[in-house]
Amino acid sequence: MKWSKLSLTTLIVLMVGLCAQNCEAQQKKKPAAQAFQWVNPLPERFKSDRLEHATFVSSSMKREVGYCIYLPEAYSESQQSAERFPVVYYLHGGRPGSELKSIGLVPLIDEQISSGKVAPMIYVFVNGGPVSHYNMPDREQAMGEDVFIKELIPHVDGKYRTIAKREGRGLEGFSQGGRGTARIMFKHPELFISAAPGGGGYETEKKISENDGYENPHLRFTPGYNTWDLAREYAKSPEPKLNILIHVGTKGFNYENNLAYMEFLDSLKIPYSKVIVPEAPHSAKVIYEKRGMEIMKFHEKKFAVARKGR
Repeated sequence: MKWSKLSLTTLIVLMVGLCAQNCEAQQKKKPAAQAFQWVNPLPERFKSDRLEHATFVSSSMKREVGYCIYLPEAYSESQQSAERFPVVYYLHGGRPGSELKSIGLVPLIDEQISSGKVAPMIYVFVNGGPVSHYNMPDREQAMGEDVFIKELIPHVDGKYRTIAKREGRGLEGFSQGGRGTARIMFKHPELFISAAPGGGGYETEKKISENDGYENPHLRFTPGYNTWDLAREYAKSPEPKLNILIHVGTKGFNYENNLAYMEFLDSLKIPYSKVIVPEAPHSAKVIYEKRGMEIMKFHEKKFAVARKGR
């Protein structure tokens, strides 16, 4: 078939137009990533009597850092008393994320506590820094772990009626926050009575362990600063005893490497419990919808001793 110059030109124009429309549609589906910020105000739709956004001044960075805090109804009702409450620190997924990343869990958390199924506890949603929950000494204002451990925890214990000791403090997170939870629990077992890492990318952490700290050619962590090497170090002297609950969905893309990491913990004789959620994708919210009460009960059980002595 012979094409005239006119029809060929028309065809080219049509193809370019379709390509442009397709590219525009793809751009709409994938909005540009938002730049990292240490303070991210709470959107109006999330504001409630139970959830508030607050900040503190980081002494190391000389700037404000944001966090979100869930306070159960019992906390407000006991304002005139000296009653204190245990705290779960929740580490968000994503890189970077923010203190807002995981607050979609709050209605599910509040439902269990307000119904009396789980004893009242505070949840603090942490801002993990520009490389979520890692310390990055070679970058300015990027010591996410230290800001959490050395600054946020003392601030929360000073401002709110918490049980300010290991027996009243839990740690939890999902995805990138699951990795952070596992690293931090092995690095700071003296700070948390319970730790519940969820959906962590342990295959990536293993790569970091095996490649002198490199996650990729452009990102390197301090050698030994990963969930594999820190677990090995803890196993040499497993004190104080860690209470660990690993949770993951069978349809999540990190499911297989969570199974491999559990086998690794078995080889080190590090005990743990697990919640494996059939058909659940890589989603903390779906896991909480299906089995969240079990995760919360895990923390509650470990807090029991502290509650008796408060």
